[in-house]
Amino acid sequence: MELSESPRWRKSTRGNGAGGACVEVADNLPGRVLVRDTKDRDGGTLSFAPGAWRAFVETVKAG
Repeated sequence: MELSESPRWRKSTRGNGAGGACVEVADNLPGRVLVRDTKDRDGGTLSFAPGAWRAFVETVKAG
């Protein structure tokens, strides 16, 4: 993955397209992962340390 100063947003592969419950993730930034609501892109973002984001994703995948 190439790191950048500008977020490169991608939709979650686990989003619920029917109900619009989906998030976008930018994980190309040095030292942080950004998350935002696909339906409200100007509504703010959450910022996570990469390790915390990986732990969250692994926990969700494990059920």
